[in-house]
Amino acid sequence: MPSTSSEPTTWGSTDIVHGALRGTVAAMSMGGLRVLSTSLGLLEKTPPEMITSEQAPNLVRNLSDEARDSFIVLLHWGYGAMGGALFGALPARIRRRPGAGPAFGLALWLAFELGLSPALGLQPARRRSTGERLALAADHLLYGAVLSELRSTPQR
Repeated sequence: MPSTSSEPTTWGSTDIVHGALRGTVAAMSMGGLRVLSTSLGLLEKTPPEMITSEQAPNLVRNLSDEARDSFIVLLHWGYGAMGGALFGALPARIRRRPGAGPAFGLALWLAFELGLSPALGLQPARRRSTGERLALAADHLLYGAVLSELRSTPQR
């Protein structure tokens, strides 16, 4: 019996690739907000900067400032693409819920703060100021909003 729903019941590689592309663009958007946050003094170091300054191999730490900054940006875009691909792999019924993208963005931030950061031995999150926490929450909300395309799926 054919389905009466126009929503697909399975996801495919197209959703994952589309998610990865949206994740890259979302990470680029975050970068812009982070420039503002750091220039306003709300954020001392971004998570990619923390990783590269505290845990990167000497090869990365010994790069020129410009090359290291470019590496950090590319690292963040790659992480954003992986997050987007993960979001794209979620069932459509979850991805299309209002607020799913921003909630996913916050979940990624919490996964970094509570999982990846301690595993890498980075500066503990408890040392962050309220302003830093708000700035990081804001840019992850933006990431998720861009990831979910800020719109509902058009009706066919």
